[in-house]
Amino acid sequence: MNMEAFILGTGGMMPLPNRHLTSVLLRREGEVFLFDCGEGTQVSLRALNLKWKRINAIFISHTHADHITGLPGMLMLSSQVDRQEPLYLIGPPALREYVEANRSALNMYINYEIRVQEIQDPDLPGEVYRGDGYSVYSFPLRHSRTCVGYTLVEDPRPGVFYPERAEAAAVPRGPLWAELQSGRVVRNSRGEEVRPENVLGPPRKGRKFTFMTDTLPTRTVIPHIADSDLLISEGMFDEENRESAVAKKHMTARDAARLARSAGGIKRMGLIHYSPRFTNRQLRVLLKEAREEFPETFLSRDQMHLEIPYEEDRNDARPDGG
Repeated sequence: MNMEAFILGTGGMMPLPNRHLTSVLLRREGEVFLFDCGEGTQVSLRALNLKWKRINAIFISHTHADHITGLPGMLMLSSQVDRQEPLYLIGPPALREYVEANRSALNMYINYEIRVQEIQDPDLPGEVYRGDGYSVYSFPLRHSRTCVGYTLVEDPRPGVFYPERAEAAAVPRGPLWAELQSGRVVRNSRGEEVRPENVLGPPRKGRKFTFMTDTLPTRTVIPHIADSDLLISEGMFDEENRESAVAKKHMTARDAARLARSAGGIKRMGLIHYSPRFTNRQLRVLLKEAREEFPETFLSRDQMHLEIPYEEDRNDARPDGG
């Protein structure tokens, strides 16, 4: 089952040529999710030829303009296709007001169901969306406006199936093997009950994707970002601009890397939400400072494509951040 992320925009505050505002698309088999929706999101979707009409849910971290100004266009764009399923919009309080105000002011033509789900208490972590085999959770961040991060966590998968154990348990080859691999109890050729744990290895962990942006460094995020197969985290400033980071309630790249190192189990971290003061070439400074704390850091780039494999399928290659 494929899981992959597409970086649609990496900028903070204002869009730049070749650097749209922050947005990440996550695709898991037939389902598509959008995390934040900054200005320019539609441009990257088109450039990557992604099937945006299949977006199931859009998760908004907070209602600062550089994270949400692309949303009205996405809502109107979705009316240009034959959409049958509802579109879920999930985020902190003020999201519903923003959506309704734009629909009214722009007199939007919407021919599908929009379900706005505000997180009632953003200071408490919890499940905000549930799908087949996975859940999405929010967790609180520390910014100048109510802001949350998100993790998509897959359910544990059944363990490895051992055919020799099934044969030894007198389970005939065929549909019954598939039943066992799906976690169901079967009866063997002697009418005896055979349980999945009799023929499977221990459960295997699913994958975990985390999106965290616009926050002061806070250790409260550590249990939520731990064990992420891919963490996309803001690293807006370098150490030379630490005062600006603190004043604006953002992290430096080093801050983000220290959290990733402390959390443990994180396979890769991609920096995002760069200050417009940095040219693309100058972003190397952020990468250098982050890798001194967490070597598995790379620079997210607009239109970057990232596979998120299962742990046993992972190779050691990583984006070079160039």
